[in-house]
Amino acid sequence: MLKPIRSLVKYTSSSKGAKVTLIGWILAVILLSVLAPSAKDYEGNSTEGSVNQDQPSEIANQLEEEAFPTDEGLTALLVFHRDNKINDDDRVNITELSEWLASEDKPEYIASALPFHQFPEEVQDQMFSEDETTLLFNVALEDDLDSSQTNETLEALSDKVESIGINDLQFEITGPAGISADTSNLFKDADFVLMFATIALIFVILILIYRSAILAITPLIIAAIVYGGVDRVLGIAGKYDWFVVESQAVSIMLVLLFAVITDYSLFIFSRFREELRKNESKYESMGEAIYHVSEPIFFSGGTIFIAMMTLFVTIFQPYNHFAPVFSIAVVFILIAGLTLIPSLFALMGRRAFWPFIPRVNDKEKKKEHFWHKVSRRVKKHPAVIAGVLLIVLLIGAFNFTSINYSFNLLKSFPDDMSSRVGFELLEDHYPAGQLAPLDVILKSDEQIDTDEDFLKHINGLKENIESQGNIASTSPDITDEMINGDEDLPDNFIGNEKKAIKLSVVLDSNPYEDKALNTVQDLRDNGKKIIENSGLSKDQYELHIASQTAEQLDVKQMNTRDTILLFSVVTILLTFILGFQTHSIKLPLLMMGTILLSYFATVGFGWWIFEHLMGYDAISYRLPVYTFIFMVALGIDYNIMLVSRIKEKAEHLPWKEAVGEGIALTGGVISSAGLILAATFSVLMTQPLQELFLFGFTMAMGILLDTFLIRGFLFPSILLLTHREKKNKEKFSISYKF
Repeated sequence: MLKPIRSLVKYTSSSKGAKVTLIGWILAVILLSVLAPSAKDYEGNSTEGSVNQDQPSEIANQLEEEAFPTDEGLTALLVFHRDNKINDDDRVNITELSEWLASEDKPEYIASALPFHQFPEEVQDQMFSEDETTLLFNVALEDDLDSSQTNETLEALSDKVESIGINDLQFEITGPAGISADTSNLFKDADFVLMFATIALIFVILILIYRSAILAITPLIIAAIVYGGVDRVLGIAGKYDWFVVESQAVSIMLVLLFAVITDYSLFIFSRFREELRKNESKYESMGEAIYHVSEPIFFSGGTIFIAMMTLFVTIFQPYNHFAPVFSIAVVFILIAGLTLIPSLFALMGRRAFWPFIPRVNDKEKKKEHFWHKVSRRVKKHPAVIAGVLLIVLLIGAFNFTSINYSFNLLKSFPDDMSSRVGFELLEDHYPAGQLAPLDVILKSDEQIDTDEDFLKHINGLKENIESQGNIASTSPDITDEMINGDEDLPDNFIGNEKKAIKLSVVLDSNPYEDKALNTVQDLRDNGKKIIENSGLSKDQYELHIASQTAEQLDVKQMNTRDTILLFSVVTILLTFILGFQTHSIKLPLLMMGTILLSYFATVGFGWWIFEHLMGYDAISYRLPVYTFIFMVALGIDYNIMLVSRIKEKAEHLPWKEAVGEGIALTGGVISSAGLILAATFSVLMTQPLQELFLFGFTMAMGILLDTFLIRGFLFPSILLLTHREKKNKEKFSISYKF
């Protein structure tokens, strides 16, 4: 299988092949840049739904849209607040705003607004919070607006509020429209900031490590060329709707691309420098260097690719939509690692290392470096090192079980963002359940006859729903006059084809907390029983729940399903690939075991820091999945590099010495690569979204732990403790069967 790869890298490192490869890459990227659009033109944000649109809340939403159609889209909740009571002048200004929203001068994309100005004063009073400090005002936008149209409309609303003179009254916009606009604004310049912060950080670190401007700038040039290709291919995919070009995935992909390209450059030019001290020809030196490095790069890129591809097994959109973006990026990174990087360094030759140019027969200084000392310590005390580190890491892994997860997206927004501030004001001044009532849809297989018996059964249905607990009220009220036919039924009560009715259920608890999610689950589980106890036929009717709370329950269940499946599939597949690469059973199990321990310990220690030092009471439910995919895939990189060098040395050295040489020879390049990888992920901490901040922090901490403790101390110690060798004809039989 590796023969085609060997042939490829032999060509790309040759005199002619290096030139052809470099010119080919440059022409391809220029052509794509001229003919194809940028990914930025077609980026979108995934919803918190399923890829198949078959979750209970999604089915309920579809039923509601069919039975109770509307041309209204996202709702903006306008929040007015004054620390003291809202006064008469405020009421006059709010009335003026309401009149404007009902006029022809209102923004183009507003479908409807609460007619506050038409209500008598006593009705208006009921709309204020109990302490009269806060007013909630609903505005519905038109359906199917893009992010720019939503932003334009909300900006027009804010400008009107300011022009009216509501300056000293706190005004915020929240609700689905406000959240959508704020999410869009958060990522508006994210790629630009991330790219330049990443480039600057990598350049500074490389300068500090290698003290060579050329070595520092070359990996960045290579990464820029590769990114140019990836960006345009994603743009083509977005243009022709091959898949969703997830904006958050593109931002993180940019960081990954620059980091991994830099890592591969380090692996290649470190070995290239060794060979230049043995061989006068730069092409022969690169040929020898890439011969040894191509296998670990191929398997490293392959494992990252497989890890990203496994995201396709998920059904939660934010996870599933990461898969194509990262898979395409990794393919480009892998091809560049085997073609572009060796060809460019081969063409540059010794000049790449200026001012420290390697010469044939140069003798390296015999000064003992840090990793030589580590190598000696590991060979001398493997049991002590492994025992201490295992205890420490298991403590962190145990803390993983105590993590609290948040399913409220707003908690990830900056404290001062309007949609979050507005929602928290509503939480503080209105009953929590009123913020997001449940829409309970009773669907019938036949047309419903709203006669006296049926309406009595509906009252029974309401009573049975409320008996489930944690429910403040159920509306509308079906009065005796309605039952007797002396009064019309409420608007929006029965569907347009008379096959569904809708009830609004207000919970006693916050609609985004576990108690509310459990209530929705109880209603789903007991739906048939509730219908039957109400006197209706459980064979004719079905109970469906459409609401933000029901959607969050589905998110929680999808996340649980995807997490279990993803962790299992990734672990099994990558262990199999490691087995294929090492031709061993025991070795891949040890490699994967240390990687998983590193992951669980990192997230466990991270949670302790977030909870006790940063003051968070919960973290995003997505964090474990994102960190797992990246930590496991990237952690295997360093495992493969270390094991490949040990394998090479074990051909002519005793096992103990081979492990020691592997640590000493790869420690410097792996630690440099780890520092760069950790630093680039830490750039995500500059982003205003809490989820990205915590992800960047966790990844940086995990990579450093993996680079220095796991790969430098724990894994080599375990290799020494678990190995058996027998002397046979003055050669050593390696128990791992390389």
